Amino acid sequence: MATDTLKSTTGASGAPGAFRRLLLDNGALTALIVLVIALSALSGDFLTTDNLLNIGVQAAVTAILAFGVTFVIVSAGIDLSVGSVAALSATVLAWSATSHGVPVVLAVLMAVATGVVAGLVNGFLIAYGKLPPFIATLAMLSVGRGLALVISQGSPIAFPDSVSHLGDTLGGWLPVPVLVMVVMGLLAALVLGRTYIGRSMYAIGGNEEAARLSGLRVHRQKLAIYALSGLFAAVAGVVLAARLSSAQPQAADGYELDAIAAVVIGGASLAGGTGKASGTLIGALILAVLRNGLNLLSVSAFWQQVVIGVVIALAVLLDTVRRRAGATPVAAGAGGPKGRQAVTYGLAAVVTVAVVGATSFLHGGSPSSANPKLGLSLSTLNNPFFVQIRSGAQAEAEKLGVDLTVTDAQNDASQQANQLQNFTGSKLDGIIVNPVDSDAAGNSVTAAGKAGIPVVAVDRGVNKASVDTLVASDNVAGGELAAKTLAEKLGGRGKIVVLQGQAGTSAARERAAGFARGLRAYPGIRVLAQQPADFDRTKGLDVMSNLLQAHPDVQGVIAANDEMALGAVKALGSKAGRSVQVVGFDGTPDGLKAVEGGTLYASVAQQPSQLGRIAVDNALKAIRGEKVEPTVKVPVKVVTKDDVAGFSG
Repeated sequence: MATDTLKSTTGASGAPGAFRRLLLDNGALTALIVLVIALSALSGDFLTTDNLLNIGVQAAVTAILAFGVTFVIVSAGIDLSVGSVAALSATVLAWSATSHGVPVVLAVLMAVATGVVAGLVNGFLIAYGKLPPFIATLAMLSVGRGLALVISQGSPIAFPDSVSHLGDTLGGWLPVPVLVMVVMGLLAALVLGRTYIGRSMYAIGGNEEAARLSGLRVHRQKLAIYALSGLFAAVAGVVLAARLSSAQPQAADGYELDAIAAVVIGGASLAGGTGKASGTLIGALILAVLRNGLNLLSVSAFWQQVVIGVVIALAVLLDTVRRRAGATPVAAGAGGPKGRQAVTYGLAAVVTVAVVGATSFLHGGSPSSANPKLGLSLSTLNNPFFVQIRSGAQAEAEKLGVDLTVTDAQNDASQQANQLQNFTGSKLDGIIVNPVDSDAAGNSVTAAGKAGIPVVAVDRGVNKASVDTLVASDNVAGGELAAKTLAEKLGGRGKIVVLQGQAGTSAARERAAGFARGLRAYPGIRVLAQQPADFDRTKGLDVMSNLLQAHPDVQGVIAANDEMALGAVKALGSKAGRSVQVVGFDGTPDGLKAVEGGTLYASVAQQPSQLGRIAVDNALKAIRGEKVEPTVKVPVKVVTKDDVAGFSG
């Protein structure tokens, strides 16, 4: 009878008990469930089938990268090169298939082989060269990124259509990236749990010397471990490029940090010896859920970084404390199942309160459904020009009673694709996009169009997709003005360098075309060098410093924006405005201040606030079904020291 009672009790509590044990043994899973519940309560758009599939797509690349990194971390190593290897592999595929006519199947094999070779090089340097994994893979990070830039010449390469289908859906509902993620996850779980090399990873991570003394060929195993990491990175690169329909040499920049974070959040230890594929998947989903939910809640792009960092720390803390509670003796008061349960649920409550409180505070309440809802995706907010576009758009939206959500893609085309996907899934009334890359934005804009959402491009155009209108400055005419201004200042003769913008953007291409066209009228002007500095002040400083070593006799600089021009001014030092004349582009406050001070000779001034304002106006027209012009050009003007005081911007 006692036995029957025991069976009855066990049966009654079997399923709930198993679920509780699952939560206790998986702190990351507890954190994921807490996040889903919190975000579902805060946003009615979160817990929908379409949005959950969006999250799966957005987690796919990070998860695939992280599965490969799991092998390395379990064996007490680190791989910082996976983002660069992913970009290099995708570039090799696109370059060989589109530029050299290699059959697609062979091109895919070449891409995978590229990842494996990169991993083998890492493994050789670590196992036989005795380099620390951090240093060896950091070197490969640089080499891989550099080779991707060399092969592509710094410009995106269109992906073969047959491979681009990896970014599509099966049956109209199942995204292929999610399917690939699941397959690679199962492969990773199989390798870790059912193979000799998987057991070797745990042995090496637990105690490398003991593994060696037990007869394990540690050097060979490390070669295989890093080769597997490279293989998974190659697959992730192909999936990412397929989503964007182009291989971009700067793709997956910084993704190695997300991959490592996903593995650690999933319960692996950086000291080695622990980790599993399911935990890594949960870690990648936590990151994707956070970014998706914060987009849907219209949390400030700046605050998003803070919230993501805090929640990652809380998730890892939850798992760490749970493990310690499980290892503490019962006599200490926190051990045993009850102690572990109390600690886990207590910390889960803390995470819940933190997430709900922070997101509610930052969200600031749900917007009125009566107002039109617009989403503005900017390429970056780490540039005063785009900050001014945001300011103009926000001012116009407030004036017209429009609910405007602004996101920052941080110059990452994949992140921007995710943000546009979230806008589409949220069924906004209209979308304004300032593309990171004109080609890569095409798929997301097409998807928005199919959903019946008007799209307005601002400052940069979108390729391979139709938008309702493009609101932009006349970049070609502005480039010509910049060239003419500098050439005339130099008296029609002199040696100059050109600092180019970010490869792949329409603004960079159009301004470069304008520079070239304007300089044709001045045969006495000799261009010593043209180098990209990606619209960034720091890169402008570095590139100009390097060019000065080779060309100390330079007399003029044309920069495709004021940020790069100001970097060049810093590199030139006392030469700026005296022996070397610098012309920028954009008319930003810092640029105009430098013009007034005489270090910057001139800036081809745009009106970024006007770009934002006009973009909102045209988006509203498109929403109402009113006619909008295909292109709205905002005039530019050369501003020098003589007239800068009267220029309002």
